Amino acid sequence: QVQLVESGGGLVQAGGSLRLSCVVSGRIFSYAAIRWFRQAPGKDRDFVARIEWNGEKTDYGHSLEGRFIISKDAAKKTVYLQMNNLKPEDTAVYYCNTSPQDYWGQGTQVTVSS
Repeated sequence: QVQLVESGGGLVQAGGSLRLSCVVSGRIFSYAAIRWFRQAPGKDRDFVARIEWNGEKTDYGHSLEGRFIISKDAAKKTVYLQMNNLKPEDTAVYYCNTSPQDYWGQGTQVTVSS
């Protein structure tokens, strides 16, 4: 069993920054990756970013690299999503997820005001 707990969401003005955290507990595959997704009201859940659990390779969703940065602290078993220059269209619930085990956290709300 794997548990994921997100935190760090909130209300921010356009142009501001937030850092989300995802604390991972339980038995995760050594070859796993941790991914961030987001879901805006009435829309599909979209891929945001990915990082290898035991490596450094990262990937980003369309047009997000450069504003969003995924990183991790292995000792704290925590994955971060630094979000800069936020835009109203970034408003969504942000979830972290394990791949391939496919566990999900409860999500954290990010709201960007114009």
